[in-house]
Amino acid sequence: METNAIVRGVRLSVDKGRLVADLVRGKKVDQAIQILNFTQKKAAGIVLKAVESAIANAEHNDGADVDELRIKAIRVEQGATLKRFSARAKGRGNRISKPTCHIYVTVGN
Repeated sequence: METNAIVRGVRLSVDKGRLVADLVRGKKVDQAIQILNFTQKKAAGIVLKAVESAIANAEHNDGADVDELRIKAIRVEQGATLKRFSARAKGRGNRISKPTCHIYVTVGN
C-alpha cells in the first residue's frame, strides 16, 4: 500500500531540493521528520510539509499505521521558470530566471 503527496510550483531550485530529498529517501517517517527538523536549509521545511502531508494522506485515506511507514520514493522535478527583467546600463536588460520545482513523496510499508 502506497500513498502519495504532491507539492507543485515551489519557489526553489531543483538542485537545492534534491540535496534535501536525498537525506530522507528510504528512511522511516519518524526518522525523516527528525532529520528535516534539524536541517538548516530552506528546502527542508518544504520537504517536511510534503512528507507530513503524505503521512496524513496514508493515515486518513488508507488507515495505515504511522509507525510502520517508510519513505518509498521522493522526487524533486523541475517546474515552470518565472522569467523576470532587470534594467542595465545603456538601455539594455538582463533576464533573471526564478526556478520552481515539484515535489513528489510516496510513503508505504
